[in-house]
Amino acid sequence: MAQQTQVERLQQIATSSDEPALVFEDAGIKRSERVIWQHGSFSIPSGSITAIVGTNGAGKTTMMKAELGLLPLYTGSLTVLGGPAGTTNHLIGYVPQNYASDIESNLTAEQSVLLGLTGTQFGIHPTTKAQRAQAREAMAFTGVDDKRHYRLSELSGGLRQRVAIAQALVSGPKLLMLDEPLANLDLAAQRETVHVLAKLNHEMGMTIQVVAHDLNMLLPILDGAVYLLDGHPHYAKMNEVLDADLLTHLYGTKVQVVTTPQGDMFVTPGPDEPDDVTPDIHKPSEVAGFHHHGKANPSANDTERRNVAFSGETPRHFEKVLSRAHHRSTRQTDKERKDINDANTEHKEPMQTDVEQSSKRQEGRR
Repeated sequence: MAQQTQVERLQQIATSSDEPALVFEDAGIKRSERVIWQHGSFSIPSGSITAIVGTNGAGKTTMMKAELGLLPLYTGSLTVLGGPAGTTNHLIGYVPQNYASDIESNLTAEQSVLLGLTGTQFGIHPTTKAQRAQAREAMAFTGVDDKRHYRLSELSGGLRQRVAIAQALVSGPKLLMLDEPLANLDLAAQRETVHVLAKLNHEMGMTIQVVAHDLNMLLPILDGAVYLLDGHPHYAKMNEVLDADLLTHLYGTKVQVVTTPQGDMFVTPGPDEPDDVTPDIHKPSEVAGFHHHGKANPSANDTERRNVAFSGETPRHFEKVLSRAHHRSTRQTDKERKDINDANTEHKEPMQTDVEQSSKRQEGRR
């Protein structure tokens, strides 16, 4: 029988189960006696790409550490790939934040990837021909095989990120976890990284989880998101998460979700509220009602309340989306500015300067 390739092993492992990849049951976690989040009850499907989103300090990285069994729960349970968190780490590939700064930059790319097979061993560990072949297959999959003899210090940030993904893949995981994989990368490098993740998911059925601040580059490949809001983690499909009201309260600033005529979607900051308008801000207790805990499927009324048109399927044709993404915010801002100028011209009301507006407000207070 012909020897099974690394790609075939990855494909077989990743698609071997229809059970949920992760199951949270009333899970909660504390750090230094402070509750980070609690009452987490949801499951993440196998074979999906999921983002973990929330504001700084909400507990995104903490959630990944809990999934790896590095931080214990103070209540509830967390099952990962069929076992308690921490017991199935040999089936998980993990790419931490700031990978390049956490590893010896004098290592070659190939040596770095081989650490995914030998890194848990103490002392000197010579590698076998089979292990080197596995490393090269993983590097070929992520598009860095031709850089295997380069030192990490000689590679760009985008190439180092793909080396990191190859290292996480080389052992044949069922679940790939990445903490801020697009941070500090330029647009081209972000695009290449997203391509690698999409390829892993499409060709191998790999379950992927990504901590992210900016959703736009990942939107075309995401199936769902865990969002950390009001001290509770919630899971929903992307057509539910892409809600302007929900995202506004999640990030604490006005957000709008824009759909182009081609059906592409992106998230962008909304225009600032005028000085004389009170922002529509809800308390966390009110926002908690947007998604009810423990409810697996939204009701028809919940669905009707969504204000963002969405087809129900996460778009997979992301080539054009990625190439247009960085132009859209500028175009939208220019259009809004033109609309305002046209309205002022039509009504023949000269725009007041900030100083004049401030003076009128002060006179009104007197």
